[in-house]
Amino acid sequence: MITDQDALRSFAALAQETRLALYRRLVEAGPAGLSAGALAEALDVPAPTLSFHLAQLRGAGLITQQRSSRSLIYAVDVARMNDVIAFLSDRCCGGQPELCLPTPKSAPHARPRRKAV
Repeated sequence: MITDQDALRSFAALAQETRLALYRRLVEAGPAGLSAGALAEALDVPAPTLSFHLAQLRGAGLITQQRSSRSLIYAVDVARMNDVIAFLSDRCCGGQPELCLPTPKSAPHARPRRKAV
């Protein structure tokens, strides 16, 4: 489990349009990750700007970096992503997070419907 300060660092790193787009692209890529060049091309971001934003995400512990030959490969830190999600949902619905979390069948970005009382 992450601390409040760890969660705040994660949220601060994601609270910027380019970094959020980078993170989402890396989540889509999965554990194999993507090279810095592929990320720059996909998001049309200049190399110095990309480096700055990747450093912010790495500093928050949200992504990893590995060298593969002459390329740097970036990937989402899945354990950290799950820790952030758990941080957000651990007290959900009076300690019953299964009532609050979307099901895999839910549409992306859709809020779950509540039953009429």
